[in-house]
Amino acid sequence: MDDLLTHRPAPAPPTAEPAIWSRNFRSYFTARSAGLLSWAMLPVAVSAGLLSGGYGLDTAGYAMAFLVGPFAGLVLFGGVLADRFTARRMMIAADLANLAAHVLLALLFLHGIDHLWQLYALLAVAGTANAMFQPGASSTVPLVARDVQGANGVLRTSEALTGLGGPALAGVLVGLGDTAWVMVISAVAYGTSAVCLFTLRLGPVPAPPAGGTLWHNLAVGWREFRSRSWLWSVIAIWMVFAVLSWGPQLSVAAGVIVPEHGATAFGLLNCALGAGTVAGGLLAIRYKPARPLAAGAVAMLAFPLYPLGIVLDWPVWLLAAAQVAVGTGTGVWGVMWATSVQTQVPGEVLNRVHAYEVAGSVGMYPLGSALAGPAAHAFGTDRVLLLGAAVALLTALALLATRPVRTLPRAHP
Repeated sequence: MDDLLTHRPAPAPPTAEPAIWSRNFRSYFTARSAGLLSWAMLPVAVSAGLLSGGYGLDTAGYAMAFLVGPFAGLVLFGGVLADRFTARRMMIAADLANLAAHVLLALLFLHGIDHLWQLYALLAVAGTANAMFQPGASSTVPLVARDVQGANGVLRTSEALTGLGGPALAGVLVGLGDTAWVMVISAVAYGTSAVCLFTLRLGPVPAPPAGGTLWHNLAVGWREFRSRSWLWSVIAIWMVFAVLSWGPQLSVAAGVIVPEHGATAFGLLNCALGAGTVAGGLLAIRYKPARPLAAGAVAMLAFPLYPLGIVLDWPVWLLAAAQVAVGTGTGVWGVMWATSVQTQVPGEVLNRVHAYEVAGSVGMYPLGSALAGPAAHAFGTDRVLLLGAAVALLTALALLATRPVRTLPRAHP
């Protein structure tokens, strides 16, 4: 008997989890997709709900300002708090705050809005919650998947699909007079996200040394951000791109396409952009170049096609093809960029560095969008679109011309 025990075969080692679809990543993917769907539905539901309820465009504009403003202004603090309390705790707290805000929004739209300040306050809570969530959304990816780039490709695909489906679902429900139900669905989605995040088993999480003040941690994050020339170079270039090209494009394009081809055609063109983004995300799951930012910059060369096509009066089908190409290019760039940040920046400062990245790049988009109308009135839509196309081309060329960006290697685990 002892011999049998002595010579019993050793148990087989446990099978390694998949590079992407591990148990942790499945939970995180579900959480992130639920949150993205809710975030995509909210602006459409609020704007359409207000307009159908007899409120004016100015009220809808103020509502969006109360939603986006806190996000842009507080995302830096979200990075610091995520480092201090761990990203998972901050994301769960943000989801619970969003759940509560959306339940109250549902009640508000169900019974009627007596005081607009109530709506604005709840939207500010939602914007603040998303500012607290966003830094951890990036830093968690390397903790739940061994193939970080592949995981980012999957998440980018989900983002594009929810970006297409969320507004459509919200628009249908508001059209049926059920704005409150959009908020109920969103509340359920945020609750699902919180539960999925709670089930994550991440093990030891990189964290900064204890004892630093809020401002000290912000300063450390800025120092880490500034010390990486490839990082701040991309953000500096992207800020110009966001103000002069990316930001104005949607509203200026709508001002040309809707009168000439109708709102349905404009909606289909945006669907084509989403389809291209899905394609770019799927492509980036497999395509792993040695120089990811250089490859992403080459993909961004497609961006000028759409504004140039509008100026040249291309037919809708050709504009749709251009949008697919643009979406594919931006999808590839987005995955390459996110993966580079997540794998090149140490985990203990990643939340804060990502917060600076978001504040610098996405924060410029509202400015470009706000300038679109005055610029179109002053210079004409064709000139604004041509400027956007030229700046988009120069953006891709500037990324390729910047040596730290062009030569940044892919990080290997």
